[in-house]
Amino acid sequence: MMRWGKRLLVILLVTVMMLGSFVGCGSGGSGGNESTSSSDSAAVSSDSETTSGDDAAVQIGEPDAVFGDGGTVLKIVSGSENQELEPILETYANDNDMTIEMSYMGSLDIMRMLGDEEIPVDAVWPASSLWLNAGDENHVIKHTESISITPVVFGIRQSLAEELGFVGRDVSVQDLLTAIEDNKLRFCMTSATQSNSGASAYIGFLYALLENPEVISEEDLQDEALQTQVRELLAGVDRSSGSSDWLKDMFLEGDFDAMVNYECLIIAANEELEARGEETLYTVYPYDGLSLADSPLGYVDGGDDEKEEAFLALQEYLLSDAVQDQIQQTGRRSSFVGVSEENKSVFRADWGLQPDRVLSPIKMPASDVLFEALDLYQTDFKKPSLNVYCLDYSGSMSGTGNEQLVAAMEQLLIQENARKNYLQASENEVNILIPFDDTILGEYYAEGNGSELENLYDIVAEESTGGGTDMYQAAAHGLEMLVGFELSNYTPAIILLSDGVSGGYFSEFQETYEHVAEVTGVRVPVFSIMFGDADPEQLEELADYTNARVFDGRENLTEAFRSVKGYN
Repeated sequence: MMRWGKRLLVILLVTVMMLGSFVGCGSGGSGGNESTSSSDSAAVSSDSETTSGDDAAVQIGEPDAVFGDGGTVLKIVSGSENQELEPILETYANDNDMTIEMSYMGSLDIMRMLGDEEIPVDAVWPASSLWLNAGDENHVIKHTESISITPVVFGIRQSLAEELGFVGRDVSVQDLLTAIEDNKLRFCMTSATQSNSGASAYIGFLYALLENPEVISEEDLQDEALQTQVRELLAGVDRSSGSSDWLKDMFLEGDFDAMVNYECLIIAANEELEARGEETLYTVYPYDGLSLADSPLGYVDGGDDEKEEAFLALQEYLLSDAVQDQIQQTGRRSSFVGVSEENKSVFRADWGLQPDRVLSPIKMPASDVLFEALDLYQTDFKKPSLNVYCLDYSGSMSGTGNEQLVAAMEQLLIQENARKNYLQASENEVNILIPFDDTILGEYYAEGNGSELENLYDIVAEESTGGGTDMYQAAAHGLEMLVGFELSNYTPAIILLSDGVSGGYFSEFQETYEHVAEVTGVRVPVFSIMFGDADPEQLEELADYTNARVFDGRENLTEAFRSVKGYN
């Protein structure tokens, strides 16, 4: 295992045993505030604002949102769920003559950041206490308090939930598995190795399918019956995501039957679905594999008394009865034993919500078992990815641009590097490389996670630059190559990098896209990475049309590729 992996195992070995339960709060709605800067479904979020590698320090770019303009500045790195609380933060900043800068990042990245010698923020607000305690090897986090609690649940279209017999009764993970095996249920879920909600759900599945042992062991994970059941369950995943918040947005823009997400996000999705006059989701709490989220807010002790005082004042405000009431109104809970009487109307029974339910978190395995479970998810259990990389080799990519592209692909294709971020390929994964300028320069294919895959890196490194840019032609060609696959057996995606304004025609791409969707029955997402002088409008048009998103590679191309791979 890499140096970071060894260090991380030591941290988790001590801290996870102390935690005793798996909790996490990782995603939320978009919030309707007027912030200085915020991300949306097509623009790039802070998923791509960290650096990869064993010893590379995690870097924070420009904040995603800024509230107030007072003299005292609090820089907070947070899970994306807290976007829904931005109006509360904005009110506090304006009323208290201070500035709050929010940067959104995945919980695993926050954990990695806490292992750095220097932490470039004043406070951390990850999805779960697990990642906060596991990452704080230097013991610089203090004054930690849970701000809210929300369970990870299934949200299933009401009519389908009724057809499956899930309405008005307790549902087990085995019940869900049976529906999947009978081809009656497909769902969307975040990656267990990239997002806390996905990790929480996955560990819950393991416990339930093992019939809730006292603790999961390595021997349990090698049980053939368990492995078969987990593969069958995860075969029901239609689309994946690296962000719980974006998963909700993707679901609302697509044609899906169900998603695994935080209870608060199921509520947010239902509010939008109802406003649009569309069918809402029925909430299912898998009683034998329910995991929770506790949204801990902690101060990074940098020796600044003024900032510490400002942090404690903000935290006290968030924990006040009045603000906790506002937070409950967003669909989050304040305790394990229900919600206040006046907010029960938010947790609507006709949506399957259970405000009086007593929440009991599942226990976590030891650190070595946890890492083994995540490795198995990435390399064996989850549905294999089918990635088509369309990479720009136009003349403007020569020099530094091409060097950064080669370095970025090295982190994905060389499996020793990919393993550091749980992005390694499975033995059934398919990767296709299409270099392009204003023509298609070639097509290269690799199946599995061996030398064939790593040989693609040599092609990436040796391809020369020159010519113009036509990303539409390259993306359309990638789609045509997918026609020969049974896409239901994969999680397919086009991953496109371009550094300039593209020639060609979007309409021609549309024609190909609709033809492939008709033939395969799958609308394949086209994720784009913005680099150099790429036209964001062109990339966002592709993302919007295919229900995907754009990642910003201008500051850190390697991290942008790492992030987009986490969505597939």
